[in-house]
Amino acid sequence: MQAPLLELGAFAELCSQTLKASAYPLAHRVEKNVLLYDSDEIRSGLSSASFQQALKQELAHVLQQGSGVFVLQNAFADQAVIARMNEVFEAIFVQEADKASGDHFAKAGANGRIWNALQKSALIDPAAFVEYYKNPLLLLASEAWLGPHYQMTTQVNVVRPGGQAQAPHRDYHLGFQEQNELARYPLHTHLMSTQLTLQGAVAHTDMPLESGPTLLLPFSQQYALGYFAWRDPAFKAYFDEHAIQLALKQGDALFFNPALFHAAGNNYTQDFHRSANLLQVSSAFGRSMEQIDRYAMTHALYPALQKEWAHLNEWERDAVLSSACEGYSFPTNLDSDPPLSGLAPQTMKQLTAQALQDGLAVETFKQQLQQHAQQRLA
Repeated sequence: MQAPLLELGAFAELCSQTLKASAYPLAHRVEKNVLLYDSDEIRSGLSSASFQQALKQELAHVLQQGSGVFVLQNAFADQAVIARMNEVFEAIFVQEADKASGDHFAKAGANGRIWNALQKSALIDPAAFVEYYKNPLLLLASEAWLGPHYQMTTQVNVVRPGGQAQAPHRDYHLGFQEQNELARYPLHTHLMSTQLTLQGAVAHTDMPLESGPTLLLPFSQQYALGYFAWRDPAFKAYFDEHAIQLALKQGDALFFNPALFHAAGNNYTQDFHRSANLLQVSSAFGRSMEQIDRYAMTHALYPALQKEWAHLNEWERDAVLSSACEGYSFPTNLDSDPPLSGLAPQTMKQLTAQALQDGLAVETFKQQLQQHAQQRLA
């Protein structure tokens, strides 16, 4: 397709909408066109299948047809879980002290960044990983937008005192393409791209407004030409004038459509390090941005999972395995990994769940995991 004619007026009209709270009866309240949910109420309702379905429908609706963003307040009720993972992140920062880490939308080195924090944290402290990623709210939010078998990836971002804001942008997939490359994709793929990932951030510190929580432009994900528009100076100026920020508490979780115009804000404080675990969750039908060795992760996590398995409920089991394992059967080698009992071969997630159910020894599971990996190779 040719680079299109951008219409700031049409964009502004979309972004001038007001979110109707009545359309989202399960939300606690609306603030600055952002839905806020009480996570305690969600946790108490998880035993009801009708509640689960209604909530997922609400979340999907606001991401696509609403303002494009919601917050699960107090998503991590146990602050000790956040504190323990912060210790893991700090250990990784120490290990990587001499490593340069870039930022797609800010000056390299301006912020603290841990790429592939998911795998690194699993290998450093498997027990901390299990405690953190067993959170069923991560599962619920991810499945509401992407369905089952999603792929979790995470990156830690610490904005230091005086840290500068990112440029406003859209995110992966097409948000990471240059303008000339964007024009090679037909418009329907621009619309499809928004449904292949879910962006999230868990607040690992309190985030008062002066510390620069994420700037968001509600409803901007609805503009079909937004992947072309976010670099345009007029659209950037509109963002600067109309973007909103929400103060978050440690343990809150923010989720938004990857097509929402957004940017990390300026940290105006003198001594406050704002920290978030950024979640980039990919559909089973898409490619994740980061390469994750899920076999290494699952092998490292298995003893910790064995220890906790009997104490985890169904939601927690599903949540932690969904974050760690590959839950989708494809791509694979259908000669050596044939679908013997259905349309699709056994997944790593299914293998791991069965091993935990059967109480397989660590060495036996390791052998099964290695065999599973080998038979999928071309």
